[in-house]
Amino acid sequence: MYCIDCGEKLNLRFLENEGLVPYCPKCGGYKFPLFPVAVSMTVINRSEDKVLLARHVGDDDFTLLAGYIKKGENPEKTIPREVKEETKLTAIKWRYFSSRFYDAKDVLMLNFIVTVEEGEITLNEEIEEARWCTPDEAKELVRKNSTAEYFLLGMLGELGRKK
Repeated sequence: MYCIDCGEKLNLRFLENEGLVPYCPKCGGYKFPLFPVAVSMTVINRSEDKVLLARHVGDDDFTLLAGYIKKGENPEKTIPREVKEETKLTAIKWRYFSSRFYDAKDVLMLNFIVTVEEGEITLNEEIEEARWCTPDEAKELVRKNSTAEYFLLGMLGELGRKK
């Protein structure tokens, strides 16, 4: 690891109440790891009986909609922007559900249950296919052992308890 400010090689140094933390001997400061944050959206229809899954270009499996939070943006702004960009659907309400670190891309995923205004789905260049699924269809189609499956199964359990 290298310092993002000066490029010096970082050493691990003990910091009280934190443990071992990367330290820059040149800057003289601790450098906590930085990583991107993204939203993962379990998109449902108003009646909460359908889940929207998407398959990205070049991918064989279906996952949830997701997108990176841009600098200066918060999750509440990212959600409607990403839903609109990827599907042209309008997010009308959302609530935080869960989070999980996604090692494969070194990103913290914040999952939200998002209700959209029903309408025609128009895909952007990132998405090859999107479809509304029943909960059972969604469980069958979603990429197995993925962060998307983790969020989907958790959300379905949550909605099942509400009904």
